[in-house]
Amino acid sequence: MSWDIITQDKTEFEKICRKKKQKLRGITYQDAIREATYQIMGRDNRVLVMGEGVDHYGWIFGTTKGLLEKYGSKRVFDTPIAENTMTGVAIGLALAGLRPIIVHMRMDFLLLAADQIINHMAKWSYMFGGKLKVPVVIRTLIGRGWGSAAQHSQSLQALFMHVPGLKIVMPATPYDAKGLLISSVLDESPVIYIDTRLLYGHVGYVPQKIYTVPLGKAEIRKKGKDITIVAVSYMVFEAIKCAEILQKENIECEVIDLRSIKPFDEETIIKSVKKTGRVIIADTGWTTAGITAEISARITEKIFRYLKAPIVRVALPDTPTPASYVLEKIFYPDRNTIISKVREIIKYK
Repeated sequence: MSWDIITQDKTEFEKICRKKKQKLRGITYQDAIREATYQIMGRDNRVLVMGEGVDHYGWIFGTTKGLLEKYGSKRVFDTPIAENTMTGVAIGLALAGLRPIIVHMRMDFLLLAADQIINHMAKWSYMFGGKLKVPVVIRTLIGRGWGSAAQHSQSLQALFMHVPGLKIVMPATPYDAKGLLISSVLDESPVIYIDTRLLYGHVGYVPQKIYTVPLGKAEIRKKGKDITIVAVSYMVFEAIKCAEILQKENIECEVIDLRSIKPFDEETIIKSVKKTGRVIIADTGWTTAGITAEISARITEKIFRYLKAPIVRVALPDTPTPASYVLEKIFYPDRNTIISKVREIIKYK
């Protein structure tokens, strides 16, 4: 498919396209987010963007650049360092008929807004029999891999996955970064949209027109028959690199990009694991009580008899994130971690 051409350099992207005889438009992940926001704001004047730093230098690492000049300070505005209060304001705006995108520059800051997110935003529609909708999008970033340490790099998606009433997406490609953001804004439920800073420089195919990617639907990035790798966010690319390396050893890995973690596409996972009989689940968060645990439980409950080997989880060790670059290399799993686990499972009897 055209969106499987992902590089970390635009020149390289164009070179691959010429080789494949495909004339495709390639932009970065961060520009895909900016373009999605720009276009959906142009289509629907109820959409507004708020958050610390959305309207001045930096522009959330470039993802909100140009929005203030185009749409003005009534629709694009900076907020005080008061996460819980401002998230409450976003909820109020949504209840009044608007569609706010509130940006929390670090996922860690969602903990300061947890009361509004968990006790209010997720509950309103249920408490009023569906008569009230809360179409809020919380855009939040994971700052992995650049010394952000224990308080500025946490992958807390599993914590919010536990809360009924919330939808959560984690796009891995520029194509999905745009399509899932637009779908999130159009959805009637509150959505937490999580992007990983490590992906921002990735270049991939993104159509110029406005389009959507369905929430709750996974994508098979690479087909295979020997083992299934279910991956989230940046781990999708580590899984694909793993699959390419292991192909030389005649091991065919099927790589599933989860895209949405709540709801997640159980049907695609089950169908793949039935075929391969082996599965690794790779997440950017912690191992204990994480996404890997939930998916593992579903597979065990539904198709245990199809398994040829134990389910293996690849995620963070149960320690806070270190600040040192040297320790980060040990802390974060990568393609080599997945490769070693695949080899173990294939040999398992």
